Amino acid sequence: MAQQNNQMDRAKFCCSVCLDLLKDPVAIPCGHSYCMNCIQSYWDTEDEKKTHSCPQCRQSFTPRPVLVKNTMLADLVEELKKTGLQAAPADHCYAGPEDVACDVCTGRKLRAVKSCLVCMMSYCKKHLQLHHELFEKHKLVEPSKKLQENICSRHDEVMKIFCRTDQQIICILCSMDEHKGHDTVSAAAERTERQRELEGSRHNIQQRIQDREEDVKLLQQEVEAINGSADKAVEHSEKIFTQLIRLMEKRRSDVKQQVRSQQETEVSRVKELQEKLEQEITELKRKDAELKKLSHTEDHTQFLHNYPSLSALSESTHSSSINIRFFKYIEDVTAAVSEVKDKLQDVLRETRTNISLTVTQVDVLLSNSQPEPETRAGFLRCSCEITLDPNTAYTELLLSEGNRKVTRMSQSQSYSSHPDRFTYYCQVLSRESLTGHCYWEVEWRGKVYIAVAYKNISRADMVSFFGQNDISWSLHCYPNSYEFYHNNVQTPVSGPRSSRVGVYLDHSAGILSFYSVSETMTLLHRVQTTFTQPLYAGFYVYPDSTAEFSKLK
Repeated sequence: MAQQNNQMDRAKFCCSVCLDLLKDPVAIPCGHSYCMNCIQSYWDTEDEKKTHSCPQCRQSFTPRPVLVKNTMLADLVEELKKTGLQAAPADHCYAGPEDVACDVCTGRKLRAVKSCLVCMMSYCKKHLQLHHELFEKHKLVEPSKKLQENICSRHDEVMKIFCRTDQQIICILCSMDEHKGHDTVSAAAERTERQRELEGSRHNIQQRIQDREEDVKLLQQEVEAINGSADKAVEHSEKIFTQLIRLMEKRRSDVKQQVRSQQETEVSRVKELQEKLEQEITELKRKDAELKKLSHTEDHTQFLHNYPSLSALSESTHSSSINIRFFKYIEDVTAAVSEVKDKLQDVLRETRTNISLTVTQVDVLLSNSQPEPETRAGFLRCSCEITLDPNTAYTELLLSEGNRKVTRMSQSQSYSSHPDRFTYYCQVLSRESLTGHCYWEVEWRGKVYIAVAYKNISRADMVSFFGQNDISWSLHCYPNSYEFYHNNVQTPVSGPRSSRVGVYLDHSAGILSFYSVSETMTLLHRVQTTFTQPLYAGFYVYPDSTAEFSKLK
């Protein structure tokens, strides 16, 4: 008998709360057994709900059952202890601050390994095993701290139904109450449909990621090409300027050498003349002394005899040999060098201007380098979200669909006064400014003008009409025809009728294109100009007509 008991599944004699052999076992009304302290502690946590349940089968009891020790089960457990049956080793990990704790464990809770979407509870490894034995078909998911979000706050029931009318998840009681008559499906069915949409979105995202990665590679190649070209240009210019500097150094050295040589020649000539003058001065002083002596001679005969020889003077050195010849040479050299400097400055200034003009032209070419897309997928990659600005809307225009749609009404709307509001024509502008590469599509009905304009377009006079001035461009869409207006000039437009018009803007390149969009895209009209300010999308709407910015994926 003892041997058979040893072979019994020891889990049957373990408390599913503490995971140890039963201590003071008690049986609750549903038939499950627990340690007396474990079930009492568990129920203590449920006192606020005024109802108490079984941790395993979730059966509820009201009022709280009175617990009595099961002596027979207690004796059996003691007997099993003597025969060697021990509790399973506690090899489980305790729940940390970031973990999901087991809802069944008492005291220090173990880390949950699964959460049940039926019981709305999380279980550790041991309690999960017991749960699986009891509820094999329950839906288990990864441990979650947000299970309570699956419980209806009004009816305390699991929310398994999705109301498509109100776009919210509800419980079965909600579907029979405030959501009665609504379009409802099971949460699983809605998840399946949303999952398909999700996969489509992921596919689009992955495609865009792939496209952007290709763009990044191209841009990286462009960066490398730019860097390579710039390095070559700098290297070439450095080489040229180095040669120019060397040439200038050589010319500077030549001029310096010529001036110094001329200086040396002129100084030598002047010194030679200076020596001659000094010799002449010495000779004259000697002659003056002899004449002075002769003047004091009392002997007339001797005076007359010596006077002729003493009165004769040698030829004088002419100081006119010192002239401005050298200084004229210096002036000429200085003037020549200054002329070279001026000419070089003119050349460098002209070169700099040419380089600046070249850079400007390159900038223009670069800004126009992105070609207009050829497919709708290409246009969609430039798509932008646009909404209408209520502060600009004419009073008879009703905005809806998150300010993406405009409808012409017969009565004025309750708009407040605003300086940006159109007061003469039934027009409205977008809230967003448009620059760079932009694409948007318009769904229209009736008679609508699809336009772009500068922010400073007039609001209160006849010249504020889209297409009747030089700061707006307008495609007039009629049931059977198109027309294009700019600066009050009409241009007939031919093309297939379509309730959807695509607009492409390349602001820097000055390109504005209108397309008829159906299964294919057909160009209706293209503008090539120069935009000097950011543009704003706009509509003029006739009675019983609507226009709406389409949501593009």
